[in-house]
Amino acid sequence: MTARQPLFVGGSWVEPDGGHYEVIDPASEETVGWAPEASRDQVLAACAAAHEAFGPWSRTAPEERAAVLGRAAGIIAARLKEYASLAGAETGATLGTARAMQVGVASARFRRYARVEPAEWPIPPQINEAGPMGKAGVMGALAVRQPVGVVTCVTSYNNPWANPAGKVAPALAMGNTVVVKPAPQDPLSVYRMAQALEEAGVPPGVVNVVSGRSTGVGEAAVASPDVDMVSFTGSTAVGQRIGEVCGRDMKRQLMELGGKGAAVVFDDADLRSAVAGIGTTFSFYSGQICTAPTRVLAQRGIHDRLVEQLAAYADRLRVGDPREPDTVVGPVISAAHRDRVESYIELGRKEGAVVVAGGERPALPRGFYVAPTLLADCTRDMRVVREEIFGPVVAVVPFDDEEEGIALANDTDYGLIDYVWSGDVARAFRVARRLRAGGVGVNTVGRNMEAPFGGFKKSGVGRDVGSYALHAYSEVQAIVWPG
Repeated sequence: MTARQPLFVGGSWVEPDGGHYEVIDPASEETVGWAPEASRDQVLAACAAAHEAFGPWSRTAPEERAAVLGRAAGIIAARLKEYASLAGAETGATLGTARAMQVGVASARFRRYARVEPAEWPIPPQINEAGPMGKAGVMGALAVRQPVGVVTCVTSYNNPWANPAGKVAPALAMGNTVVVKPAPQDPLSVYRMAQALEEAGVPPGVVNVVSGRSTGVGEAAVASPDVDMVSFTGSTAVGQRIGEVCGRDMKRQLMELGGKGAAVVFDDADLRSAVAGIGTTFSFYSGQICTAPTRVLAQRGIHDRLVEQLAAYADRLRVGDPREPDTVVGPVISAAHRDRVESYIELGRKEGAVVVAGGERPALPRGFYVAPTLLADCTRDMRVVREEIFGPVVAVVPFDDEEEGIALANDTDYGLIDYVWSGDVARAFRVARRLRAGGVGVNTVGRNMEAPFGGFKKSGVGRDVGSYALHAYSEVQAIVWPG
């Protein structure tokens, strides 16, 4: 069990004004540790420390900043087993997921942004005619990417390593300073990340971490006059509230919000590949992932076979203690969230959907488990089809032809990532280009970690990942001079 964790403010480990609260292991329902509850004044102090540190850090040579990130990547990689054990206990992630997709990805992201990239681009000279602003002549110009300033990073509970690393690493690489407000369910891992950065040589105030269950902690971290940008991952409803606050002061925003990914499966698809891809909704983070293909649109020619194979796939998955090596599906984050997911399954029944796999709580003595659940005979207007459930639940809707499949896929408030399975690659790409989503996987649920990531519609604002993240955490400045 982790001891009582202090806050990290201005380069110091500080006792929280609000005391501590329990962090619960969702698999065992036992106490993992005690997280700090920051006061509003402590949050504002963290923002002020980041503001004071911004000037010196932004003027540090990019190579020096990169060296800090590289050392942090090495420290995290060296402590993979220790950090993954904590991450698994906080989130209920399986051992493999905690090691590879949480801590492993975090280390890789710090190493990625330890690579220095150009921040200046020449613009072709322009010949200006004589006018009221001066004589005719050649005007030179340069585009420069400048850091935004202080960035508040509000992170999600489903991955307390990769998600904050994807914000902190590019923000620091660009010369910004950060205040990280982790999700209240699993903040202890984020403090370990701060510890690694401190050991790597990050100067005082450049990285700050403040946590708490009170909504006032996040509100103060967003509304502080010292904050120039907010990077948020979480629900659309919270993102809308943050957007309203940022709008008052014209603060920059990067938002990765909800998703209800459509998986459009055509008659000529490789069903084995489609089932394996869609099945990640059941297994990966127990469906607690915004990119999951939770809305399956099946062309009628393969609809029944696809439902049958998905049901068989779901029934084969072992649900249980995520520390056991043969466990595939661990718990969801909390009892409240388990109840929410189960309420959607019951709602689906009432709406007329047929539960062909799962639907009942697993018979385990403790833990917040939801069985992989498949809902068939769904229609486009059902709430289980339209609303984000954020659990191991998949809903299947039939369609007749390409046009109907595209229309169904786009009939949503969300637009993060969609998927297309078809043996006709030309058709798959044609359909992909018509989907209103920030990303589309063609015959895969895999990701290219240099490709831009973000959503259309209510799934978010802005893009990050790869070089796009450096763009997201910077402002473009034009410098112009007479040639």
